Amino acid sequence: GIATLEQDTIELHKDDGLVSEVLTSDVVDGLKGRLGLGSVRYPTTGTPSMQDAQPFVVAFPENGIANSHNGNLVNYTDMREVLKKGGGHLSSKCDAEIIINVFARQVSEHRGDLFKAAESCMKLFDGAYAEGVITGKGDLFAFRDPHGIKPLCYGWNDELFMVASESVALDTNRIPLKGQVKPGEALLLRKGKLTKRQLMKKRFATCMFEYVYFSRPDSVLDMGNVYEIRVKLGELLARDWPAKADIVVPVPDTARPAAEGFSRASNIPVAEGLIKNRYVARTFIMPKQKDREVAVRMKVNPLQSVLKGKRVVLIDDSIVRGTTTANLVNLVRGAGATEVHVRITCPPIIGPCFYGIDMSTHKELIAANHSVEEIRKKMGADSLAYQKIESLNEALGLKADDVCNGCLHERYPTPFARKVNELLKKKGSKSRYWEDTTTVH
Repeated sequence: GIATLEQDTIELHKDDGLVSEVLTSDVVDGLKGRLGLGSVRYPTTGTPSMQDAQPFVVAFPENGIANSHNGNLVNYTDMREVLKKGGGHLSSKCDAEIIINVFARQVSEHRGDLFKAAESCMKLFDGAYAEGVITGKGDLFAFRDPHGIKPLCYGWNDELFMVASESVALDTNRIPLKGQVKPGEALLLRKGKLTKRQLMKKRFATCMFEYVYFSRPDSVLDMGNVYEIRVKLGELLARDWPAKADIVVPVPDTARPAAEGFSRASNIPVAEGLIKNRYVARTFIMPKQKDREVAVRMKVNPLQSVLKGKRVVLIDDSIVRGTTTANLVNLVRGAGATEVHVRITCPPIIGPCFYGIDMSTHKELIAANHSVEEIRKKMGADSLAYQKIESLNEALGLKADDVCNGCLHERYPTPFARKVNELLKKKGSKSRYWEDTTTVH
């Protein structure tokens, strides 16, 4: 969806579907005004529907406020109840709507001071949130949670100022990257003047999965270029978990840089043994398991001329539920590979993510319920090795305390997430935390 400021009114257009389906050329051509806010993220709190699509708009104060949100509000149920008790009306299950309603109330309480409103929100919210906001008075405002779990950057040229989750959005618009919004920082663009203010400081805890999988390889995040970090992840895999093989084969597309790194460090040539169907979406971000399984079969095709008779090191970025990797091992072996050695750039995922990555229950995580050897047997691989957590941190160039590795060891950076995780484990809940209204009250 997209919200634009036309004169002094925020206009909203959003629907359920791909960008090309919702934001058609006719829709874009009809957008007017000098200020806009867009979202292409499917909700990890809520459902993939128009009702839960972003942006969200409230009518007051500031002649209206709209937001686009990346992350997850962990104290979702508590904040929802606070709003309802205060007479608030919510039309969706998306946490972005809760955030903009709480923010709007704080703006009113602080007499239009956006910085003080954001600081108050930081004291109320538990979770990951990178927020883009526009107001009916023509302000562009952005703020990032105090741990900096989700990325947020900004830049400008002679014509445009932009804030985005990934720097590639700036590249597309030929806008130089000027910097990353710091954890706990907010910035305001008002009448052409940029003001930045540090509102809160806590330990840095950047999401490791942005670097392993989620972000585009050409993005620049807090710790640098994502492509270079993924190459390093592959090099460290080869150092820690070598394999005797003839070729290194990446699972397209996110594992390509890591395969390059593994090849450099091992002197085993990299080969494109799996060809991707570019008309199929990324399987991990499909909300339904059935959709993911069908997509895997359609997504890649093994190249028999490359794989037949070869000992293969198969490089993938992560194993979450295990279905994708098992299918890929079968494809590679079925194309004639004599051995398949699986190497994973992410350590075993044993806990849910409460901060915006769609892995929400312990039961769906294969590494939470099986040993590495059990997983290897299930997949039919000759060997299986995961990245070590300390090697992941090494690739990022960070100390252990500066990374959100909560899904790897269940030591989450925010207190509410730790509480929810323990309650969900104790109950053996199959629901996601925001669906289970009995989890945290």
